[in-house]
Amino acid sequence: MARAPGRWCLAVSGQIRYSIPEEMQRGSFVGNIAKDLGLDLKRLSDRGVRLVSRGKPQYFAFDYNSGHLQTTERIDREEICAGVETCVLHFEILLQDQLKVHGVEVEITDINDNAPSFLPQNLELKISELATVGSRFPLQRAQDPDLGINSLKSYQLDNNRHFFLDIQTGPDGVKHLELVLEKSLDREEQATHTLILTATDGGDPVQSGTAQIRVIVEDANDNAPVFSQPVYKANILENQPKGTTVATVKATDLDERINKEIKYSFRKITEKASHIFQLDSRTGDITLVRNLDYEESPLHEMEVQASDGGGLFHLSKVVIAVKDMNDNAPEIAISSLISSVPEDSPPGTVIALLNVHDQDSGENGEVTCSIPSSLPFQLKKSFENYYSLVTDRALDREQEAAYNITVTATDHGAPPLSASATISLQILDTNDNPPRFEQAAYTGYVRENNPRGASILSLQASDPDWGENARVTYSLLLPLLPGGEGSESPVSSSISIHSESGAVYALRSFDYEQLRELRFQVQAQDGGSPPLSTNVSVTLWILDQNDNSPEILYPASRSDGSTGVELAPRSSEPGYLVTKVVAVDADSGQNAWLSYQLLKATEPGLFRVGLQSGEIRTARSVLDKDALKQSLVVLVKDNGQPPLSASVSVTVVLADSLPQILSELSSLSASAAAAAGGGGGAEPQPGLTLYLGIAVASVSGLFFSFLLGLLALRLRRWRNSPLLESGASGNFSGVPVSQFVGIDGVRAFLHSYSQEASLTAGSRKSQLHFPQPNYSNTLSSQKSCDVKDPFLLGEEIIGNKEDGAPSQVS
Repeated sequence: MARAPGRWCLAVSGQIRYSIPEEMQRGSFVGNIAKDLGLDLKRLSDRGVRLVSRGKPQYFAFDYNSGHLQTTERIDREEICAGVETCVLHFEILLQDQLKVHGVEVEITDINDNAPSFLPQNLELKISELATVGSRFPLQRAQDPDLGINSLKSYQLDNNRHFFLDIQTGPDGVKHLELVLEKSLDREEQATHTLILTATDGGDPVQSGTAQIRVIVEDANDNAPVFSQPVYKANILENQPKGTTVATVKATDLDERINKEIKYSFRKITEKASHIFQLDSRTGDITLVRNLDYEESPLHEMEVQASDGGGLFHLSKVVIAVKDMNDNAPEIAISSLISSVPEDSPPGTVIALLNVHDQDSGENGEVTCSIPSSLPFQLKKSFENYYSLVTDRALDREQEAAYNITVTATDHGAPPLSASATISLQILDTNDNPPRFEQAAYTGYVRENNPRGASILSLQASDPDWGENARVTYSLLLPLLPGGEGSESPVSSSISIHSESGAVYALRSFDYEQLRELRFQVQAQDGGSPPLSTNVSVTLWILDQNDNSPEILYPASRSDGSTGVELAPRSSEPGYLVTKVVAVDADSGQNAWLSYQLLKATEPGLFRVGLQSGEIRTARSVLDKDALKQSLVVLVKDNGQPPLSASVSVTVVLADSLPQILSELSSLSASAAAAAGGGGGAEPQPGLTLYLGIAVASVSGLFFSFLLGLLALRLRRWRNSPLLESGASGNFSGVPVSQFVGIDGVRAFLHSYSQEASLTAGSRKSQLHFPQPNYSNTLSSQKSCDVKDPFLLGEEIIGNKEDGAPSQVS
């Protein structure tokens, strides 16, 4: 790779290395990093590239327009890497769009930007006038922060008569300066001598620094202080508090009085160390005035001087080693983060990129990262101290909608220190759950005659998804009828369902007698894409209400409201079955339980009605005073709440024979006429008498004509049979129920009489049968004996006569 003047780039082990001189201006070119990494500037976003340093100031920036790496400020090598032979700045380039990290190293080369200097610049030496020629006096070395060829190279002492400069190089390569007495001193001749010491470096251009040495000639002091050790070594933990004594230097002097008094002072010490350590001039104790930091400086070296009162001194070296303590917790920096992922993300999806760093060294600086094992994530080390947080298995938003992932970084110190960072991750929903009904099947009940639009029941389905995927709509599933698409389902015309609430409403009023049960299915569908759905079966039962009155089947009413006439002999015993009221109720259950009661009667106490059977029976024997025609009103009531009822009028005629009926009718007519005549002198009603006369004559004539014809036919068959005895009397018994119209029942009775008759001849009774009338509307009637022939044989007649049973002609 081509090298630009003063800078160069080298790719080593997956890293990029540049070299630039120090003191470059802000915005100076470092390297074409876009070209070296093969980046496409057109595809880079404004935040696509980040420079990450490990807790240190950032001296570089990336130019998105040119792709160059530039300096952000002036770089002073001596400030960053004081005393270090090779000064390298490390940082990482994070490609956020690609979640990739590249290491970058920039070496800062030294330039001769620092001149040698003495500290302090003014030195004062007290030398006894008795000092012998060749006596040596150590001088402080000059300091030059530059290294290599730019570092300190030579010293020069200005011309004088008494001293010259001797430079000794120690085994460690350090040059030691000594001022050598070349000519004896005479305090009386010259009490002070001023010398100029010049230090020169090897840079281009050459730079130099000077120190002024003031030599004070003193009276004789022939014993210099002596340190107990040539080198004092001390080890101290970096967490020691201020005021701690690090080391104590000790020197002795064999002189007396003022020449025996020793003072201690730092002869050579770095500026940083001078702010940390303090030397007690009387005791020689070196104490801390500021906290130590192993990460800033693990070793401190200094020279101490012991001076007596006569100006003699001795030098010793102090080496203080700082032991690292686990006093720095790891630091976690989130370099890149995705705040939300879909729940169907595959395992291995990258969530975040983390950088972990510990400023301690050794085991104290080794860091282990972890997350809770119960979470569906794992940490993978990607590059040096970078970790990738990835999904470990499939996610399910319905089980956990969000995660707070705590990343813990723990070092290997004793005791270990740790730091944590919490990453919040939202799980985005996908439509992976169909709606679920609360019940496997639903059953509802509604009473008939319900109002239209009434709410019948409510269905509820839930969807564990979120948002639109959890929005449930309801609809009816209509069965496919045999008629095809044009046929309308009874479900669609009977009920509807609210699409959002799931409430089922009635579209019409139900009738239990027409529809008792309705089965259908409801579908719950979510709003996802594609939508998911679930079906459930619903059974709707129609409950009966007492909305139907009893219907009386017998006796049936004619169009004019009248009913037939029932006949009962006056000789009936108590409990005699007159007729039976038959009724039905279209309702069901207790609403259809019917009860019968006698609501009104002409003769109270003469008849009774069976409560459950509806049978009308005589309650006592018929008395002579009881009227021929009895009118009864029977009430039929159901057991509903409230109960409904119906009533029917029944007319019962009390008579044992036809003449009795006729005489009673005549009496009734006469009484009616008399009542009409006596009431205000009104004339009798000729119409009623005329109709009665015509009716009686017609019936009598018809009866006798029919009887003569019947006897003539019998005589032809009964050639050898004796004649019937004369003197017959009629007896009506077992007269069937009829449906004849008439207010007083006369015409009905006469019509019935024309069809049935009982004859008795002498002491022998005969039974004659004619074609039987229609008893389709009769509830109860006496059964006639089987008819083999329209006419009975003579032997049957004779037998009947001997039995004394009444004969029936029909």
